[in-house]
Amino acid sequence: LRTSPRLLCAATQQKNTGQNLEEDQSQSQNEHKVEPSSAEKMLTEEKAKLEEQLKEVTDKYKRALADAENIRQRSQKLVEEAKLYGIQGFCKDLLEVADILEKATESVPKEEIKDENPHLKSLYEGLVMTEVQIQKVFKKHGLLRLNPVGAKFDPYEHEALFHAPMEGKEPGTIALVSKIGYKLHGRTLRPALVGVVKD
Repeated sequence: LRTSPRLLCAATQQKNTGQNLEEDQSQSQNEHKVEPSSAEKMLTEEKAKLEEQLKEVTDKYKRALADAENIRQRSQKLVEEAKLYGIQGFCKDLLEVADILEKATESVPKEEIKDENPHLKSLYEGLVMTEVQIQKVFKKHGLLRLNPVGAKFDPYEHEALFHAPMEGKEPGTIALVSKIGYKLHGRTLRPALVGVVKD
């Protein structure tokens, strides 16, 4: 069978037209890929802005959480310190009473404490019992005596009234305690007034 030249031309034309259509479609798709629409551009920009805002808000939230935790810990520490050291002023005032009791018992001549002097003996025993009781109360509330005779001088716990050379004593140690010191829960409330051995 012979194909007429007309039919061949028509088939070639259709083929070319189909190829042209495919080329046009692929070209339009390529153009579409290269140049995104303005709506897509806006959405991409909006997405980038929202992601940046989310990052900022997350950072601020994390910082706020950390600040809140720090404040909570500081507040807790302050409450605990207030519980421990809230009685500090009251304790300082009572120390003067303890000092007076100590001086009172020391001032009674030991040779006079006899059954022949029942009033003096009773008074002395009462003072000693009161002194023992006040020290028990102090200990119960974390207040401890500092009587550092023979210990090394510590400027955080002792206050030197004088330095003097003393035979047989190691330099830098405490030879004499003029006034007893006190510590409240490990913190020096009143330093001991002491005399220190000099080189």
